[in-house]
Amino acid sequence: MEEIIDLKNVNDYCKPLKLSSLHPLVTVLDLSKGEWPKNPDPKSVRYHFYGVFLKDGEECELRYGRKNYDFQEGTLVFVGPEQVVNISKIGKRPKISGYALLFHPELLLGTHLVKKIGDYNFFSYETSEALHISPKERQIVLDCFQKIEDELAERIDKHSKTVILSAIELFLNYCQRFYDRQFITRDSVNRNVVEQFGSALQTYIWSGMAKENGIPSVAYFAGKLNLSPNYFGDLVKKQTGKSAQEFIQLKLMEIAKQRIYDPELSIAEIAYGLGFRYPQHFSRLFKQQVGLSPKEFRQSLN
Repeated sequence: MEEIIDLKNVNDYCKPLKLSSLHPLVTVLDLSKGEWPKNPDPKSVRYHFYGVFLKDGEECELRYGRKNYDFQEGTLVFVGPEQVVNISKIGKRPKISGYALLFHPELLLGTHLVKKIGDYNFFSYETSEALHISPKERQIVLDCFQKIEDELAERIDKHSKTVILSAIELFLNYCQRFYDRQFITRDSVNRNVVEQFGSALQTYIWSGMAKENGIPSVAYFAGKLNLSPNYFGDLVKKQTGKSAQEFIQLKLMEIAKQRIYDPELSIAEIAYGLGFRYPQHFSRLFKQQVGLSPKEFRQSLN
């Protein structure tokens, strides 16, 4: 089994590159100043802090999960605590440049950002779902990094933490805006994903898999489409205005209406065929969605 190296604090990332951090819980790094090994062995590292990488590189490849990701100019990659990244290939003469923002969860303790950080879903996206930014957006990112770096370079006082966290939050809010833009500019690709989602859901139900395995989860379809659950959920929300879970429920109800039309099927048989373990759960959801119970809906058809 491959050894995983734990990066427990920001200095654990800095030291191998001969870089230093001005603060034990947060740093901004100029990666071009790091001393990168010429022939590094492939290795996996587990982050115990948040990392954002604006990184360019030649012959540099990361592996995350089952996918490879090549760093390209103008991309942002996000890593959250407990995520494992495998550096599977770096060329003999790596030329890596760019910047990294690293901050530990302990920095957020006692602040409102500790509750809000979970809203930034991109920290759980896969690296293949990186944020591609324009030159103008790239400059905004660099300006935010510079604000944090300038504050770290000043003498730390009672205001430093507030100012640094405000700059981090501003940066993360910009990233949310940039991802919203990316979902829009890749509209045709995203529509295709939603269409595939709908088709896969239909197949799952009509093939009998729902009856055998139960109601499908969002994670199941995300895996089928080779996307992380959070990225998939955000994409579906942007395209349809509904969460992926709501999308599944609506499709279930559409098929339920078709089956209720068949008088030879009992309500219980319809419920089990759609993946519900208990018919009363199906009836409750149906009434919430349709406004009538399955029995009342069947009677209205007559």
